Amino acid sequence: MNGAESLVATLVEQDVDICFANPGTSEMHFLAALGGNPGMRSVLCLFEGVATGAADGWYRMKDKPASTLLHLGPGLANGLANIHNAKRASSGMVNVVGEHSASHLKYDPPLTSDIEGLARPLSHWVRRAESADSIAWDTAQAVAKASEHPGQIATLILPGDTSWQRTEAERVLPTPVVTRRKTPNAARVEHVARVLRSGEPTLIILANKATRGVALERAGQVAAATGALLGSQFFTARIERGAGRVPIARIPYAVPLAQAFLKDFKHIVTVETSEPVAFFAYPDKPSLLKAEGTLVHPLVEEDEDSELAFDMLLQALGATDTAPRLQARIETPVPTGALNPVSIAHAMAAALPEHCIVVDESLTTGRESMNLTMGARPHDLINNMGGSIGYSTPVATGAALACPDRRVFCMVGDGSAMYTIQSLWTQAREGLNVTTIIFANNSYAILKAEYANMGAGTPGERALSMIDIDNPRIDWLAMAKSMGVPGVAVETAEDFYKAMTDSTREPGPRLIEVRL
Repeated sequence: MNGAESLVATLVEQDVDICFANPGTSEMHFLAALGGNPGMRSVLCLFEGVATGAADGWYRMKDKPASTLLHLGPGLANGLANIHNAKRASSGMVNVVGEHSASHLKYDPPLTSDIEGLARPLSHWVRRAESADSIAWDTAQAVAKASEHPGQIATLILPGDTSWQRTEAERVLPTPVVTRRKTPNAARVEHVARVLRSGEPTLIILANKATRGVALERAGQVAAATGALLGSQFFTARIERGAGRVPIARIPYAVPLAQAFLKDFKHIVTVETSEPVAFFAYPDKPSLLKAEGTLVHPLVEEDEDSELAFDMLLQALGATDTAPRLQARIETPVPTGALNPVSIAHAMAAALPEHCIVVDESLTTGRESMNLTMGARPHDLINNMGGSIGYSTPVATGAALACPDRRVFCMVGDGSAMYTIQSLWTQAREGLNVTTIIFANNSYAILKAEYANMGAGTPGERALSMIDIDNPRIDWLAMAKSMGVPGVAVETAEDFYKAMTDSTREPGPRLIEVRL
């Protein structure tokens, strides 16, 4: 067994059984090892940002890390934007980054770079594998780190000679450590119970693991027992929502709207998150969005157990038998006529199939209209936590691989889609059930809004030319066809609804261009 084979065998033994790969010359032995181990699924991505984003999507739906294979420092650099998004979403992943052999590095070949320096700002754990004999230990530690709560980014650098050298000793692995989420502080729970018993208007902001599963149900019991409102930040890693789920209000993105939403709360209780902060700094607008005098009370820190915290809180409140209020099903009529944010949301509310996954990067088109899908059939909603655009099509790819029996809808603006459009090719190659919805307004419309928000004046012709993408206009149907994905363009709300429902009738990827 060589070092690369030892690495892959250890990944599989540690339950990391998928690798999103964009290999290069220095990783050929690792590539051979991936192909030689039947327990590992290898998925080829044509851009490193697709590989790292797909690993993020995999973790969000599976709650276990995937691995990536990246080629040297430049390959890692290409994937960093979506590693940033994954880190902000608390997604775990194991990045294997190829490196020149030690004997070759001294000659400073063209692809030499400071891989540790590139990796460290966005990694929780970085290590260079020093030998074929030690690589199993290093790999097991990388997986253990990535599997912590919250999920962590582990980066293992694999020199070529470490990869191809034969192992001389039996593989040795560290003693497995059962990672459990930390128990919330009892005094903190009792303090929040007193706040809730006061009857003063209180918002409980949920994030990460608290927006789904038993933790969300328990939060719904607390809300029903106390009258507190459950909310989320505008962007959340994954929310279980729709009919039959505990509803969560979404704090608006725009600063004035967020301030208006928060102004009447005397208390904010945070669960695996912090108090609401504006996404950007704007002239004459605050960074902190709460009203003056509002008190913030942490209930659950990011490394603690939300489900346990709400169990403790229900005990303190004497409300363990309270039933949560659940979202009713709202039968939305199929809309007709012009496409706009409201008619698009109504079409989605009517068309979303039960237990689908919605990956949202719709920006201007969907930003304020997603509340209109609250009464749709039960589904999962995934948002961009890090703000680096081009996250949605890779995350949708990883989510579809994680949940092959569920249809994934990827909502993305045309400007954002161009960052990682190579995802379509991987979706076609793997036969993934992804419907990519391109909102084609032929501009970076979000930047037009931000231009006004920043008080930069009226944009002139030259400034506008930097945020319009209609010269030349992108042919989305041709783009999709070139990568093996059937596509259709729609210009009315009823046609959009039909295209969405049609996309679920056959397996495999589809693209819908929504012409605005």
